Amino acid sequence: MSVQSFDHPSWTAALGTLVSYLLVLAGMTVLFFGVPYLLFTAL
Repeated sequence: MSVQSFDHPSWTAALGTLVSYLLVLAGMTVLFFGVPYLLFTAL
């Protein structure tokens, strides 16, 4: 299997989808767990 077999636009779309999903998941984790933790420890 060569690198050229992954040069199709569908692989680019799949990789972009995965990266976007991980970024949204990381942002939601920080928003839903990190922010309340910082709020409650500051009080």
